[in-house]
Amino acid sequence: MNWAEAGFEIFGTHVLWTDLVGNIAALSTVLLAMRKSMWTWPVQFTGSVLLFIASINAHITGNALKQALFAGLAIYGWWAWRRGTQDGRKLAVRPAPVWERLVMIGLMVLGTVVVGLLFYATGLSWGAHEPLPKGAFLVAADAYIFVGSALATWAQGRAFVDFWIVWVAVDLVGVPLAFSSGLVVSGYVYGIFFVLVLVGFVKWLREYRSARPVEAEVAVAQ
Repeated sequence: MNWAEAGFEIFGTHVLWTDLVGNIAALSTVLLAMRKSMWTWPVQFTGSVLLFIASINAHITGNALKQALFAGLAIYGWWAWRRGTQDGRKLAVRPAPVWERLVMIGLMVLGTVVVGLLFYATGLSWGAHEPLPKGAFLVAADAYIFVGSALATWAQGRAFVDFWIVWVAVDLVGVPLAFSSGLVVSGYVYGIFFVLVLVGFVKWLREYRSARPVEAEVAVAQ
């Protein structure tokens, strides 16, 4: 057994260290995002690398590609938040404009179809090897999580409050898929992640609403 397959047994289930530590990093990322800490991005990068390794070992190629994309988006998010906090400025959170919301919804639908077809044709998704109709459902779920996760992370980098809602939509599919894939730790962590995402959404929304009267006062004074 190599280091990537190392783990321990708990209640008859083999738990990978990469899966466990990677998911701890993922949870930490959410907590740091609530506080708008710049540390959310390097922690997300580290967790993505570990979960990439865990997904490869579990033969969940779609999830592995998602983690690789996460690593790249973590670099983008770090750059965007650094830019938004230059000269001591506080990172301003806000809802996405209507047109960007429509674009995200369109990309979610179209992206799931395109990525799903790609996953099925290339066999990248483990569901592509399952008989129909189960296989088609698993491939679609894999593609949906891949596209939704990318959009959520991109929207987080833009400091859109909406990114929390996208994560809710992703987790509604990701939790059952993780359990059915044998990534028990991921399944439980995604469940906790779901609750934290709801808390984060409320926190960011309250912050945005409390900042609006101050912005209005500044505008009047000018």
